[in-house]
Amino acid sequence: MMERRDLLKSAATAAAATPLLGAAATAKAAETSAPSIADRVKAVTENLNPVIQDKRDAALAILQPSPKELERGLELHADALIFDSYGFSPRAAIDGEAMKRAVMSGASDLEIEDLREEMSMTRYVTDPDEQREYKEAWRASGVTCIFQNAGQEGQDPLRLMKRLARFTYATDMLRDFVSKAVTPDDIEAVKAAGNHCLYFTGNGVPLTQQWVSIPDELRYLRVFYQLGIRMMHLTYQRRNMIGDGCGEASNAGLSDFGRAAVAEMNRVGVIPDCAHSGWQTSLESAQVSEKPVVASHTVAASLYEHIRSKPDEVIKAIADTGGFVGICCISRFLRGNGDIVALLDHIDYVAKKFGVDHVAIGTDVAYSSRNSRDENKKAAVAGFRRKREAFRSLWPKDDFVPTAQAAASIAWTNWPLFTVGLVQRGYSDEEIRKILGGNVMRVCRDSMVDQVAEI
Repeated sequence: MMERRDLLKSAATAAAATPLLGAAATAKAAETSAPSIADRVKAVTENLNPVIQDKRDAALAILQPSPKELERGLELHADALIFDSYGFSPRAAIDGEAMKRAVMSGASDLEIEDLREEMSMTRYVTDPDEQREYKEAWRASGVTCIFQNAGQEGQDPLRLMKRLARFTYATDMLRDFVSKAVTPDDIEAVKAAGNHCLYFTGNGVPLTQQWVSIPDELRYLRVFYQLGIRMMHLTYQRRNMIGDGCGEASNAGLSDFGRAAVAEMNRVGVIPDCAHSGWQTSLESAQVSEKPVVASHTVAASLYEHIRSKPDEVIKAIADTGGFVGICCISRFLRGNGDIVALLDHIDYVAKKFGVDHVAIGTDVAYSSRNSRDENKKAAVAGFRRKREAFRSLWPKDDFVPTAQAAASIAWTNWPLFTVGLVQRGYSDEEIRKILGGNVMRVCRDSMVDQVAEI
């Protein structure tokens, strides 16, 4: 029986012989020095590091695609614009010794948290080993663009600013490999060049929190748009002044102020994201919005009901706005076996019940550097006190633990096999392109304003 790794190599060889691009497109690619389809297939299948390869093998063992399915899926993945509707670019390992020094010197919990984020989100800019890990993960994924979490959960503008600054710095410094995109045209240009990019989202609407007036309270929303934020969470798990988060048992819905916030997002050109919002808040945000609303990383409650899932009524309301739901790669939300089959089941459910134009993949996971374990050990300090659960969390008790194979099968670097799985489910090439990125691109275009909103 052919080994799965041999099967991947066979698919890469076949791609060289039977590219999807037509003659005109091939000529254009040659003129711009863009990688060929065959080269792109090789990039996502060959010379993978052992961790990425092990996760790839886990997914292949579950899917068991035929050579024909694998070939078509990998070629399509290489040719398509792949847009993760919510996720994280590959994470660097921390500098363990530097972290340990900070702890021993008496750094506060907030300082330690900031330092850990700073290192994991930017260290690949300056450290050669981490940069190699970072680029290997991007290459293996075949992803063009990530709707990047670039704003820590909350409403405080300064809190939201830190993560935005880190990813702005990273894309400024590595712009020849991964750049900051601010329009859908930027993303298309990056795909044509064979590079990668980040499109920024924030995990909260920035508020002055002075409550002088509604316009004053929302004035930073426009500022963050100007800084590159194109989507914002209405809530996280808990209730805020906009509405109830998904962890609130009351499920009270969108507030009067929340309606004003959605209207301002529509005016400025920011996509309202109800991924972490309660069901009633999600429903009402879709009902009042004049532009597409999304749940960028969620699951279908009809397949597995979880606080982070969305019921049919909410999914329909989102679809009616022209928006989409992005299916995530979190095993405990997907349930079943919590593997790549469960992921595909949720995509299938939304596509078949609400239309293929209204589903995407928002992984909500990241590749972590292979150096992380060793660096974390260096940072360990005996007696370092435990922290209380963060106020924002409000997660229900959940003891579910997926098997190692199930968790590995939905690793972020397995994006090429998500495409193969869609081929196995019988979708056409056009439908798969929509799920992989076309639907997110459409919503991004529909949400843009013709000119910068007036003050």
